[in-house]
Amino acid sequence: MKTPVRHFGQRRAVPAAAALLTAAVLAGCSSVKLDESVPVIDRSATPVGAAGPGGAASSTGAGNGAVDSRTVVPVQTQQPGVGQPPANVERIIYFDFDSYTVKPEFVATLEAHARFLNADRQRRVILEGHTDERGGREYNLALGHKRADAVRRALALMGVQDTQMEAVSFGKEKPAVQGSGEEAWSRNRRVELSYR
Repeated sequence: MKTPVRHFGQRRAVPAAAALLTAAVLAGCSSVKLDESVPVIDRSATPVGAAGPGGAASSTGAGNGAVDSRTVVPVQTQQPGVGQPPANVERIIYFDFDSYTVKPEFVATLEAHARFLNADRQRRVILEGHTDERGGREYNLALGHKRADAVRRALALMGVQDTQMEAVSFGKEKPAVQGSGEEAWSRNRRVELSYR
């Protein structure tokens, strides 16, 4: 198994540089003297891009260089995709009958999820254990939890922090496929990775 390469400090460099740039811009703005001779123009009734003086479309008014606040794009404070799973990676791990052993064919899928979670320690995943309809309710709840916990342990071995993961069991209560028979049962014996 490959050891994940960690690059310390790279994630913090971008926010630190952005904070320094913002501080420099604000410091520069505070030293600019205001020109008292420029008239204040009320543009509250003029939509952005509407015809200004002389019929020309303008978002800066009468050409005085002022910026129309309606054209300013708001800053995104939350990272896009928070709560979204990694793109093009399967989110379901299937199990054999009455088993909670992670099959070798799903190791690559779990490695992709581990890389995704290790890249952003703020991401959280819920590991939802499920079983097929055979067996009692309590037995299936316990088996579903063992499956979810097996996936949690595998991800932990790949470097994912325990605080990023939660293992829960639904037992046989939420089947993915209705019906009896091996085709339906094999689709219900699973752990789903649900990002929050």
